[in-house]
Parts: sequence; C-alpha cells; structure tokens
Amino acid sequence: MKRTLVRSITANRSVLVQGFIEHKRNMRNMAFLTLRDRSGSVQVTIEKQAHPEFTEIVERLTVGSVVSIIGEIAENPQVKQGGRELLPEAITIESLAAPLPFAQNANLDTRLDYRWIDLRKEKARLIFSVQTALTQAMRNFLLERGFLEIHTPKLIAAASESGSDVFEVDYFDRKAYLAQSPQFYKQMAMAAGFERIFETGPVFRAEKSYTSRHTTEFTGFDLEMSYISSFEDVMTLEAEMLSYALDIVQKEHSESIERLYGTRVVVPKLPFPVIRLKDLYIELERRYGYRLPESEQGDTTTEAEQLALRFSKEEFGHEFLFVTDFAAEKRAFYHMRKDGVPQGYDLLWRGVEITTGAQREHRYDVLCKQAEERGLGQDVKFYTEFFRYGCPPHGGFGLGLDRLTMLLLGINIKEAMFLFRGPNRLTP
Repeated sequence: MKRTLVRSITANRSVLVQGFIEHKRNMRNMAFLTLRDRSGSVQVTIEKQAHPEFTEIVERLTVGSVVSIIGEIAENPQVKQGGRELLPEAITIESLAAPLPFAQNANLDTRLDYRWIDLRKEKARLIFSVQTALTQAMRNFLLERGFLEIHTPKLIAAASESGSDVFEVDYFDRKAYLAQSPQFYKQMAMAAGFERIFETGPVFRAEKSYTSRHTTEFTGFDLEMSYISSFEDVMTLEAEMLSYALDIVQKEHSESIERLYGTRVVVPKLPFPVIRLKDLYIELERRYGYRLPESEQGDTTTEAEQLALRFSKEEFGHEFLFVTDFAAEKRAFYHMRKDGVPQGYDLLWRGVEITTGAQREHRYDVLCKQAEERGLGQDVKFYTEFFRYGCPPHGGFGLGLDRLTMLLLGINIKEAMFLFRGPNRLTP
C-alpha cells in the first residue's frame, strides 16, 4: 500500500501512515498514540479487547519511535486533531527510540545538543517552511526580472575585505580563507557582463560575538545589478523584493505563525522610508534623549537601531527604515563616494540591521586609490583586476536569511538556523 500523508487522509478509507510517535497514553482497555509526519499529526486509537495483538507493541513503543500503521480513518468529533482518528489494523515498529534525553522545557543550549530531536516539533518545522517560502519568493522575484543565479567559491586566496574576522585554513602548500561574503565575485560577474545576478550560500565570520543575532556561519542572500543610476535603484529593488516575499509568506503561513509564535506578518507598504544618518541621530536625541557615543560617530549602534524602530513607526508607520550617508571610514573601500560620502545604505527592520547595500566603485583608478588608502593594495590586486578591462556602473546588497527569519518569527538566531554555529558551538 502506498503511503498517505496525514494532511491527505480522509474518513472512511484504509490508509498507510508513517511517522514518529509524538505522545502515548496507555490505559487498561484503550491506548492512544499521536503519530506525526511532515504534514501534521493524527490520533491513533487502539481498543485492546478488539486487538489483543497490539498490547505488546503498545507496551514496547516509546515516544520518538518510528512506526508504519495501516488502518481505517474514522470521524470522531471528540478528537481534537481534526475530528478524526486512525483505527489500526496493522502496526509495524520501524525504529524503537531510546528514552528522550531532555524534557520539553529544557533550555535552548540543551535542545541544540540534540537538534535533530528538537526539530521534530510542528513549531520548529514551521521555521523552515517560512524560510523556504521567503527564499523561493525572493528567487522568483529576481528571476522574473532577468537575474541569473550563480554560486561563487567559499575558499578564497585573500581575505574578502579587510584581512580581519576571517577563518584561515590550510590549503595544500599555502593558506586560504573562508569567504566573508561573495562580494568580490558578484562584482566579477558585473565585469563579465552578466548584468544581474544573485546567490544564496554560506557566509563565514570569525567574530567572537555572543549576541542573539550573530553567528560564525550563516546563509546569505546576495545580489548585484549593473547600469544603475545610483544606490537608490538598489534600495528600490530591495524594498520591492521584500514586500513581495513577505506578502507570499503572509498568504501561505500567517495563520500558523500567529498560532505558534504569536507574531503577525506585516506586509510593508512601498516605498520604504529613508533618512540620513545625521538626521536620524538628531531625531533620536530630540525624541528620546539618545546621544551617540563619540567612538561610534558615523555609524549606528545596537541601541540606536532599536530606537530607530520606535522612530520609524511613530514618524512613518513603518517597520522598515533605510539609513544613508555613513562615514567613509565605516564603509568598505569599494563603496562609491560622492563628495566623500559613501553611496550606500543600511536597511533596518524591527530594530535590527538586515542589509548593507551600495553603489560600488567601478572605475579602476579610483578603486585602486581607495584600496591603497586602507593599506589593501596588494591584498586585493586580484579583485581590482576585474575593473581594469571595463566594467559598468553597478551596485547590490546582501542580507542574512537566518536573521530575516529570526525577526519575522521573533525568535533567537540559534533557533532560526537548521544548525547554529558560534564561537562555542561546532556540533552537532
């Protein structure tokens, strides 16, 4: 008999269902099991007098065991799980589980030690259903606009941007590094005439950060596009893409998100509000008494980002906020500058920075000069060569899918990832 998923079962027919035993209640004359597969759960009701052959099986069964059950689906309005139950005719134990190593209320780090068990829950599965919908929506949005998907190398010969915060690895007879971003190769694609590209792939940051939003490895969603007039073209595209993607998530998962996470999916209106960094700090001081520390001049702080959400909602009725006009020393050397001001932005969502984007410097001589100013001339020579033989004006951005998921559901970054990597976690 062909397997039927729980979501597809209908009353008054015989089916084969397979999955994990999520709950077990064994009484004198009756036994109740909850079986869960990837699509949902169903109650299995066993009358021991009618089926004495199941008594030993039920005694042996443990929570977490995997079973195959053939039986008839019957309507029963008293059953909370969809008003239906499975009356088994045959039960096969495929895998008998040892006692589970943690309780339901265990702390997050303990659950991460046994991540594969913690992920069996409906609530955990929703995280990745949402992340899949987000990624697919953004991918479709770009494909419909003529973008190509590429996959760039993660083993590179030189540090991605500055030589700090990178993982160094042995590469035969020399050193290599894990890529901080696909930035340089995205721009190589512009020099190759691809004009519009995007990539979804791993990104590595050797930062000893222990915050609720930092990781040493995450999944990045990056794009680059040619023949732009300014970085405002990049901002417009990103806003349209995020609004489109969140609309898809809202249609497909809003009910489950609100039920399991108590969070509403808000589809942002276009255009997103924009403010210069200097003006933002004037507003934060005037409204909330926040003064920027001297050491952070020209950039944002965690506290300022959180207050920026409050400001954006009060002033614009919006959860998103573009911030522009950062100090040159706080931006990457390859950002184009106009009158000394980097032509780029940060995008804040729900009080957290999710994107840094910019128009890139495509003029070979200017780019080489900006690299030399940072002492990076020889380190990035392979990169500057991309621009020596002609390159169109271009720009792009990168955002973290895990952080996007974290903010959408209101959870810790460790939960938003299939497997978290941080300074103190390299397993499982």
